[in-house]
Amino acid sequence: MAVLRALLATYSWQELKHHPWRNAAAVVAVMLGVALAFSVHLINASALSEFSQAVRSVNGQPDLELRAAQGSFDEALYARVAAQPQVALASPVLELSTYAWLAPAPSSAPSSASSVDAGTPAAARLAVRVLGVDALLLPHIAPSLMPVPREGADRFVLFAPGQVFLNAAARERLPSDDLQLQTGLQRVDVKVAGSVAAGGGPLLVMDLGAAQDLFGRGGALTRIDLRLRPGADREALTQSLQALPGWPAQMSLSEPSDAAQRVSQLSRAYRVNLTVLALVALFTGAFLVFSVLSLSVAKRAQQFALLGVLGLTGRERLQLVLWESLALGLLGSLLGVALGTGLAALALRVLGGDLGGGYFAGVAPTLHWSASAALLYGGLGVAAAVVGGWWPARAAQQLPPAQSLKGLGAALGPARKPWWSLALLLASGALALLPPVAGLALGAYFSVALLLVGGISALPALIGLLYGRLSPLVAQRALPMLAVERARRVRESAGVAVSGVVASLSLAVALTIMVASFRQSVTDWLDVVLPADMYVRTAASTAASDTAYFTPEFAARVAQVPGVARVGSQRVTSLLLDPLRPAVALIARDMQDPARALPLVGTAVQVPAGAIAIYVSEPMRDLYGAELGRVFEPLAPALASPVPGSTNQAPVFVVAGVWRDYARQFGAIAIDQRDFVRLTGDARVNDLALWLDADAREDSVQQAVREHASLAGIAGSKASGAATQTNSGELIEFASAREIRATSLRIFDRSFAVTYWLQAVAIAIGLFGVAANFSAQVLARRKEFGLLAHLGLTRRQVLTVVAGEGAAWTVMGSLAGLGLGLAVSVVLVHVVNPQSFHWTMDLQVPWLRLLALCSAVVVAGTVTAWLAGRAAASADAVLAVKEDW
Repeated sequence: MAVLRALLATYSWQELKHHPWRNAAAVVAVMLGVALAFSVHLINASALSEFSQAVRSVNGQPDLELRAAQGSFDEALYARVAAQPQVALASPVLELSTYAWLAPAPSSAPSSASSVDAGTPAAARLAVRVLGVDALLLPHIAPSLMPVPREGADRFVLFAPGQVFLNAAARERLPSDDLQLQTGLQRVDVKVAGSVAAGGGPLLVMDLGAAQDLFGRGGALTRIDLRLRPGADREALTQSLQALPGWPAQMSLSEPSDAAQRVSQLSRAYRVNLTVLALVALFTGAFLVFSVLSLSVAKRAQQFALLGVLGLTGRERLQLVLWESLALGLLGSLLGVALGTGLAALALRVLGGDLGGGYFAGVAPTLHWSASAALLYGGLGVAAAVVGGWWPARAAQQLPPAQSLKGLGAALGPARKPWWSLALLLASGALALLPPVAGLALGAYFSVALLLVGGISALPALIGLLYGRLSPLVAQRALPMLAVERARRVRESAGVAVSGVVASLSLAVALTIMVASFRQSVTDWLDVVLPADMYVRTAASTAASDTAYFTPEFAARVAQVPGVARVGSQRVTSLLLDPLRPAVALIARDMQDPARALPLVGTAVQVPAGAIAIYVSEPMRDLYGAELGRVFEPLAPALASPVPGSTNQAPVFVVAGVWRDYARQFGAIAIDQRDFVRLTGDARVNDLALWLDADAREDSVQQAVREHASLAGIAGSKASGAATQTNSGELIEFASAREIRATSLRIFDRSFAVTYWLQAVAIAIGLFGVAANFSAQVLARRKEFGLLAHLGLTRRQVLTVVAGEGAAWTVMGSLAGLGLGLAVSVVLVHVVNPQSFHWTMDLQVPWLRLLALCSAVVVAGTVTAWLAGRAAASADAVLAVKEDW
């Protein structure tokens, strides 16, 4: 028995060794599937790990954090919190996002408002976080934030105004000791006095009081870090704080780990979808293993029969084929893990750890390789190969030795009824209707898998049905009849041969439709949200909206600029409605005509008298239950703190409309600007929309607006008494609707660059499988070609028959792939996308692109069959008729 097993191992090795091109298709498919899935895991795990470390470094290790849902809060709360018996230590923090510059040389400072630099600030400024802290408390709660003065510096420099301490990331980008920070339309001078050990993105630390004075935030805090006494209970502390007289409803307690969890939530749907797409490529690899081994078993039927006569049982023949599939899977998985590691390292360097998705801003992660993840994804590759080899192994097990030795083992039995294929398709439709599980579209993912399996298993029946109708039409033409009849009568083999191309083509078609639908929907959305001719801003992100802003007076001056017909303004700020979820955006703008201001889904409704109308994006409806016409209670605490002189009655917010917002995955709320100012007293503006006169020149309008910005900067400088750089005209950015649209679509294309690459990989896998399958089949039919030559067919005619068969099979594969791709795209567009990203889109089918894709597959399959047939249809094929193996 040991000798027999050694012979079997040698036999399997020789089979794999002597057919490298055929087996390479399966190995490459498994390798690419494992590489894609493993690289996506490594990239996101590395980015999440790096971000979590940065959060822990910057936030320290408090037990709890006290934050406001929106903006800042009165520092008078600090004393009340610190006095609680459960609190051992309380550390006040003012955290702001702004922009920093290297200070210019004194001679380069402009002397008047007319000296305006027409360049944009984006090229020179750096987005930074500024932390105002109490240095006396830091060693006990956040030691990595403790400022370290330079050698020889005064020991009280920690508390001096205008002194900042930089972490390594900020120091690398800002090498000078003289810096400027933006506040409103001013650039305020600061000096670098030392460093901090905190990691993460660019960070500046300064004294709390100095930061409040510098940014005009006297008496304001954004969070309080708490260290609790041993045995203190969080719930008891929360209840005692809420019981304090006048305690603001907008305050909430959360754990420091919640920040990392919020970012993990941000990227989770994106990385899960990429992983699933990569595993679909591995799924395609399983079909190619199935196809390759099925053809291998069919070709070696007489060899298996001889082994059976020599004493090899059916179970041992099954094990023999499974060992071959295991070898293919092991080799593909090992190569895939190595390739995935390389792809992850490259992506972290080029794309910054988010695969173009826009997550993990300010984080430059290093690769964190995981042996357990490598074993997991390598195991998935091996499992896919073994599953793909199971049915060919069963076929080898069930071969009748006597009939197979006579060449009768491959005779076709009665056609199988496709009932189980229909059952799989029906089950796929049912799974697509299931709701998400823990925010993931698990039902839709299984729906896609069953859809592909059911569709591919129905291929033989579809081939028989289609070519059974076509056969009478070509009965009078010999060569087309031979091609069509063989495709019809060996439809089981045809189904095996094109299963790989159907799986890969359906994936490519589905991704093409999904991306085209999303891109067109984004384009239509931009047409609605960008109605003006020109847009002006000073903050490039929502994070900096509280420090880089326009005053109402500046907006009024811009409205008087010659050439400006109308000005619209917008205020954007963040709301933390749930500590475990990312913040949502609160947008205050003119909402007198919501149908024109927002891309509404459906129509707006009237709100009851006394209620405030809000308009929520689609994610708000899914994540927070903000249904049309209902009161949205979570917003009331965030805006419940009235301005002095107003009543203490809590506002009532009613959802008056739902709108599409492709810019914010986790929700946005639009409110009329007048209601926002009345509730918060915040009249600042972040964005201006300018409608120009027909004869206005854009450059002249931009110059005039910059001059007004410089005048506003000078006025603010004199009012505050601070040393500032008065050239505030360079603090603002201009963009036309056309430029914003082009930039947005470039970002979209960058975000889906990996998806485009997956399409190319899927097509390459499918065509590689077609080439291997046709080569194996044609080379196994040399006797048949010799018989055709004896019957009078020329070599050219034999090649025509082979090419016709290739065309017939790949046409069927293309039609099936197109149909399955359309079905999968419906699931992706209408189920996976809304459940994963919480926004809807309109299905767009790019028929010309799909026709070109399918035509390329048909041409490639036909040419491959013709090239493979050239060797088999040579003059030596005549001698093959005499072979009697």
